[in-house]
Amino acid sequence: MSIGLGIFLMAVGAILTFAVNISVEWLDLDLIGYILMGAGLVVFIVGLALLTRKRRSVVTNRSTVDPATGGRIDTAERNDTL
Repeated sequence: MSIGLGIFLMAVGAILTFAVNISVEWLDLDLIGYILMGAGLVVFIVGLALLTRKRRSVVTNRSTVDPATGGRIDTAERNDTL
């Protein structure tokens, strides 16, 4: 989701900077466009970093014998931590 948000912010910033030719006295649309493009780039890079980080998984296998039936019981527990 953050990669898409970064691309969206960069697109909106580029539109404000390069395509909109409206002059407002109290607002600089070029500066806002550059700020949005910079924020979009930061969000895009953070999204890529979060996407490529490693996941760690811990799997525990246990084998026990049921005292009532004498049968073997296998259990597996998984703990996925980010």
